[in-house]
Amino acid sequence: MRIPLTAILCLIAAIPGVARSQATPPVRPSRLGLCAACHGATGHASMPGVPNLAGQKLDYLRQALKQYRDGRRAVPVMRAAIGPLSDAELDALARWYSAQAPQPRAHP
Repeated sequence: MRIPLTAILCLIAAIPGVARSQATPPVRPSRLGLCAACHGATGHASMPGVPNLAGQKLDYLRQALKQYRDGRRAVPVMRAAIGPLSDAELDALARWYSAQAPQPRAHP
């Protein structure tokens, strides 16, 4: 009886720390400038044909940015905008945009 009770108490004690770590918003990346020019600082694009990034899945954004940087996605504008960013800088951008609230869809 002691072991299950101890385990339950440990889990209850850990819950506030887990919730706090997930609720911490990402820091605005220092390399946001060129991305924000087309995709918006909060991921809401104002230019036609430019996708919104707000609310996209973190892993998707992370992989897409790496593919643009490394030339596996052949989009010259994106490759030039990303330039020689490190994995940490790409991760910060992906975290930032994935944490932003997506725009609500307009209902016709």
